[in-house]
Amino acid sequence: MITGELKSKIDAVWDNFWSGGVANPLEVIEQLTYLLFVKALDEQQTLAENKANRTGQPMDTVIFPEGEQFLPEGLISSRPYSDLRWSRFKHLSAVDMFDVVERYVFPFLHQRAEESTHAKHMRGARLTIPTPGLLQKAVDGLDGIPMEDRDTKGDVYEYMLSKIATAGQNGQFRTPRHIIRLMVEMVAPQPGDTICDPASGTCGFLVVAGEHIRVRHPNVLTDPAKANHFHSTMFTGYDFDNTMLRIGSMNMQIHGVQNPNISYRDSLAEDHAGDINAYSLILANPPFAGSLDYEGTAKDLLQVVRTKKTELLFMALFLRLLKPGGRAAVIVPDGVLFGSTNAHKDLRRILVEDQKLHGIVSLPSGVFKPYAGVSTAILLFTKTNSGGTDHVWFYDLKADGYSLDDKRTPLLDDAKRGVLTDETLTEDEHEENNLPDALTRWQKRNSTELKRDRTEQSFCVPKADIATNNYDLSINRYKEIIYDEIEYPPPAQILDQLTALETEIQKGFDELKAMLG
Repeated sequence: MITGELKSKIDAVWDNFWSGGVANPLEVIEQLTYLLFVKALDEQQTLAENKANRTGQPMDTVIFPEGEQFLPEGLISSRPYSDLRWSRFKHLSAVDMFDVVERYVFPFLHQRAEESTHAKHMRGARLTIPTPGLLQKAVDGLDGIPMEDRDTKGDVYEYMLSKIATAGQNGQFRTPRHIIRLMVEMVAPQPGDTICDPASGTCGFLVVAGEHIRVRHPNVLTDPAKANHFHSTMFTGYDFDNTMLRIGSMNMQIHGVQNPNISYRDSLAEDHAGDINAYSLILANPPFAGSLDYEGTAKDLLQVVRTKKTELLFMALFLRLLKPGGRAAVIVPDGVLFGSTNAHKDLRRILVEDQKLHGIVSLPSGVFKPYAGVSTAILLFTKTNSGGTDHVWFYDLKADGYSLDDKRTPLLDDAKRGVLTDETLTEDEHEENNLPDALTRWQKRNSTELKRDRTEQSFCVPKADIATNNYDLSINRYKEIIYDEIEYPPPAQILDQLTALETEIQKGFDELKAMLG
């Protein structure tokens, strides 16, 4: 877990950008991502050098060839590759460092663009740090942050990414990590899964899924075949924002996934025939813009639901991408659950009748504040193409450990927030954080949860009831509310009270009339 001291160091780096004239949080994280990538390249070479010195064997990784010159396209002068290493240029003066990084290091990143998944997203990398002084502060700041092990690196980068969520509209790129954790724990990724997020953004879902597998299945990295799958073919993410691709792929690399498939794609518009029935698990919170160009939408998605609504088209996409038996945990706006159009009804009917809909978690509207107050829900289902829904489990999640206003203030200590808390929560603490209870009850959805009344926070509804209600999946359609019985006085007593009140009003009126003459 990241400490207060470490947060202060990261905050200082961030504040330097702000005071240096770079106020867009996405631009800040992008520039820090570039610098972290350069630092990581130097660390890889250092490890290779140390290994070669110990074994007496040639280096198996040569990133910066010793003694050779690097000449960027369009320049006349060259520099030794060694000058491009973080450990070298960090000792230069601010002006010299800026010259090396701008004229040589960034062109070097472009040159390496085809060597790995993350490196290919460096093809369009540009240094937008405006002054030598700010670059020096950024390099010194990052160099002073301990990032020796994977867990610390991951925590540092996650903390940097969390700052995007405070940036108004830029926050749309980030789903709260405790909500992602709940979804991942519910679907429990396995070492053999192929996992896809068709709107990957910062790759938060893929990162948390990878961390889950590392913790729950530690042999995944000791078995060569499983390790190769983990690093190369397990994780796929798509986005149509190149900045997000760079940030997301760096996030994966920092969390120890060497070569995931993070690539450019407009998921709704482009041909995805090669991915049909390709994945065993989908985790996603796609952007729901409302409507889009109907003519540019993939025709096979329109065969499932004829609509311009992106929320419905993404659901159709999930069903296309999943292989039979594949499962999904995805966030949808509430309109998907109760919308009255034919497309809404058709999609819900498909989920209930043709696939296996397991459960729905209703999320409080403040979960995505400060940048959105829309009500959403988590859908959990398995693609079967042959039905299988017998009942649907509902959970009314009212609190996630943070205030539901724009400030999103933590309501409990760190140990008692999140999905997997260190301690059992009291009833009062549960009122502030429903996540552990939601996970526990989800795991009992086919046993004790079947017996719970619809007046409780979670309950199950038979498929027949849902079909009768036009496949409405809103929890409010099925939740029963008990109103406290109020004892009213007898009618004669009420009449006496009204008569006395009328007499008082008339008396006041007469007194006012007398005063006015």
